[in-house]
Amino acid sequence: MMVTFRELVPEDAEVLLTLQYQLDVESSYMLLEPDERHSGLKQVREMIENFVNSDSSVLIGAEVEGNLVGFLSLRGGTVRRNQHSAYIVVGILNEYQGVGIGTALFREMDAWASSHQIIRLELTVMTHNHRALALYTKCGFSIEGTRVKSLKVDGQWVDEFYMGKIIE
Repeated sequence: MMVTFRELVPEDAEVLLTLQYQLDVESSYMLLEPDERHSGLKQVREMIENFVNSDSSVLIGAEVEGNLVGFLSLRGGTVRRNQHSAYIVVGILNEYQGVGIGTALFREMDAWASSHQIIRLELTVMTHNHRALALYTKCGFSIEGTRVKSLKVDGQWVDEFYMGKIIE
């Protein structure tokens, strides 16, 4: 399987929105439930434009045979005191998990962050999402704390780990 990685551009709004809707349906680990995403093409296009126009943020897509199957967003701080830090969100379709796409997305992210003076990366992960936790740990993240009762999923309280990584 040939996977390509590239920075997404505003013209990718429709395929990104389609991917996000699909992830909302197939994953209970993403923030939004299937009926909660209300953004349309205009909003997604504007969001991508904001990433493109930022010196501290990037939106990387993973494509297989021309189809967007995953993404990683890195949203950097916007003021001097936190512009060295960025928050990460990643989503990969179930069918394409476990084949190295996540690891490769994080490698792409590390290279981008290093070249843009981002030295602190952070993310949250549900404590029972063992597959993602293993990926993040493998990619150099460590648990910095636990957010107790951070989310409510299917009527149950869910804790999240807050994870961080310093790029030296």
